[in-house]
Amino acid sequence: MKTHKFNCLVFVSITLFGLMILLPSEATSHCDTMNGPVVKAAVNALESGNVNLVLVWVQKKDEAQIKEAFQKTLIVRKLNPDAQKLADMYFFETLVRIHRAGEGVAYTGVKPAESEPELGIVAADNAIEKGSADELMKNLTETIHHGVQKQFSRVLATKNYRPDDVEAGREYVKTYVMFIHYVEQLYQSTLSPAEGHYHEGETHDDH
Repeated sequence: MKTHKFNCLVFVSITLFGLMILLPSEATSHCDTMNGPVVKAAVNALESGNVNLVLVWVQKKDEAQIKEAFQKTLIVRKLNPDAQKLADMYFFETLVRIHRAGEGVAYTGVKPAESEPELGIVAADNAIEKGSADELMKNLTETIHHGVQKQFSRVLATKNYRPDDVEAGREYVKTYVMFIHYVEQLYQSTLSPAEGHYHEGETHDDH
C-alpha cells in the first residue's frame, strides 16, 4: 500500500513538474537566454552550416523564415569579426523570437548567459544529461510532499474556529480554498499532457 501511494505521488510530481517546465511562462523559460538550448543550437548550426539543427526549435510554418535568416547570417558573418558578431546576434534573436511565438509567449529579447533559469529546469536538464531521472524524481517527490503537508497543516490549524468568530472563519475558508486548489492542480496535471513547443494536433514532420 505504501509503495502504491509513493508511486502515485511520484507520478503526480513528475507530471506537475512537466507542466511547470513546458507551459509558456516568463518565469520558467530558459529558451531565451544566451546559454539556453535554442541559442546553443543556433551556434552549432552556424558553425556547421546545417540549418536543420535549429529547425527543430520552430514550427513547420516558420521554416522558410528561419532558413532565409540563416542564409543571410552565413553571408554577413564572413565579412569580418565584428560583422560576424552582429550577424550571429541577429540570427539568435530571430530564432528565439519565432520559437517563443510558436509557444504563444511574448518575445522580450535574448537574455545574457549569466541569467539563472529556475531550479526545476536545471534539474530536468541535468537528468537528461545524466540519462537518469532518479535524482529528479526524488527531489520532486520531496518538494510536492512538503507543499501538500504545508497547505494541509494550515487548514487544520484554522479549522476549529468558534462559530461566532467570523474573521477566524474567513481565515479557515481562505486556507481551505488554497489547499483545495493546490491539490486540484496536482490532479488536473495528471489528466492531460503538457503543451510546450508543439501544440496538440500539430504534425511533427522530419526536417
